[in-house]
Amino acid sequence: MVLHSDNKLVELESEIYSALGLDDSSGQGISGTPRVLSLLSSILERSIQKNESPLKASRKQEVVTIFHGSSAPSMSIRQYIERIFKYSTCSPSCLVLAYVYINRYLQRIDASLTSLVAHRLLITSIMVAAKYIDDECYNNAYFAKVGGVSTAELNRLEMKFLFTLDFKLHVTTEAFMKYCLQLETEAAGERQINRLNQANQLEKGRPNKGKSFTTSYIFRAK
Repeated sequence: MVLHSDNKLVELESEIYSALGLDDSSGQGISGTPRVLSLLSSILERSIQKNESPLKASRKQEVVTIFHGSSAPSMSIRQYIERIFKYSTCSPSCLVLAYVYINRYLQRIDASLTSLVAHRLLITSIMVAAKYIDDECYNNAYFAKVGGVSTAELNRLEMKFLFTLDFKLHVTTEAFMKYCLQLETEAAGERQINRLNQANQLEKGRPNKGKSFTTSYIFRAK
């Protein structure tokens, strides 16, 4: 029975990795980028919107860190991740690992992700992830050019990031799968939204015959 359970778990992991494009053979988007890239971008952008809304409403100033910029970059989160992935040639798994590291860092300093810190956290965390798990990796000077910061600044960001994490970069298989499932949950949410939009479009095109119907979509957190 244990062996059967283990086989099911391995199959599940394989399916998730394949769907996210982590096995380099499937889960690719139209542009050829792994699906995990678009899902990570989406979940980070939603997190930023959620975190910034109460700050704007209360006019409360967030705690400034070394990762803060004076203003939010014009390049979107997705465009920035696409740029890093394209020019760094890091493995798709680095994006999941970077997501884990960003969450660990924010938990350590008791802070939230906002548009003022997201880009610097991304270039730093992806570079650290690539150094940790990829067989080949560019140096800090190259990553700095890709990320649009100076080499000296990226060196400082890297050191602050690593010391805050206590240099604990290992991620267990269970933790890695947990974050993969979070990304898959995000994908399920996107599909539901797309279906809702399609339903709305169909309803707008139908003649009104005095009947109405309500379509309910349930978002379940796994």
